[in-house]
Amino acid sequence: MTSRTSKTWLTACLLAVSTTVALAGCATTDPTSPSGESAKGDAVVVGSFAFPESEILGEIYAQALEAEGFDVSTKFNIGPRQQTIPALQDGSINLIPEYNGNLLAYYDTDYAERTTEDVDAALPDAVAADDLQVLDSAEAEDKDAYVVTKKTAEDNDLKSIGDLKALEPFSLASNPQFGELGYGIPGLRDVYGVGVEAGQVTFVPYEDFGGPDTVQALVDGTVQVADIYTTSPAITAEDLVVLEDPENMISAQNIIPLLSKDIYSDKLAEVLDAISAKLTTEDLIELRNRVEGDEKASAADAAQEWLTAAGLLKK
Repeated sequence: MTSRTSKTWLTACLLAVSTTVALAGCATTDPTSPSGESAKGDAVVVGSFAFPESEILGEIYAQALEAEGFDVSTKFNIGPRQQTIPALQDGSINLIPEYNGNLLAYYDTDYAERTTEDVDAALPDAVAADDLQVLDSAEAEDKDAYVVTKKTAEDNDLKSIGDLKALEPFSLASNPQFGELGYGIPGLRDVYGVGVEAGQVTFVPYEDFGGPDTVQALVDGTVQVADIYTTSPAITAEDLVVLEDPENMISAQNIIPLLSKDIYSDKLAEVLDAISAKLTTEDLIELRNRVEGDEKASAADAAQEWLTAAGLLKK
């Protein structure tokens, strides 16, 4: 080997070594990323159900995580759990704001838990079957409720769900799943003795989850009873009456993050738990009023302003 060839060979070796070292350095985790996590660990796809409140909550989660350096995208207005749970399973989404009682009912139709503490305690094992997990639930709660117009309540002396027996026969509007849920048509019969005889309760399904179509059907008399969520602005706007539930047929429905186990990190939990610690039922009512009321604020704007006011987003 000549001197010139030896020098060229040595130079090539040194270049190869330095390139290898440089590449190795590039492959290490960026220490400036949140908690030193990998990009894969930071990628979050937030989903929502197909109604405004869920989209608002999805925006709150997404914006708070993005502000902390997570790579966030959204897929909102997916549909009911029969669609959102499969989406979590196949990776189409990996985080969604949920309602603890209804989530438990999805996995165990015979569940007996009713309080927030009991429902939360039962959830981890229930959702683990799908490699999912929950974090802290919020004080904020939005429950299904049996609702009638003020006139219907006064004319029939309706105060609680059991009083609906005096209204038989009647039509009831709700989402399609309500016909099978323990606090739906079966619960009316088994817990309150309403609709025991065939034909006494006619179930009329609506896809808008207590939204404008359901409310309109109640107000115009198409149905006499409707399942409308307790944070709905329509309850005040239309002077509707929420019937009491003395038997606690409808369990706790606190807002709770549901996520795929493979995106969990201490940093992600810290961000979402901070939201749950601040979010109240009154906040939900106000947020829905802003988005669904006369202001017609966007879900994104309402979420951003709530996060800022709560001290969870830098101005």
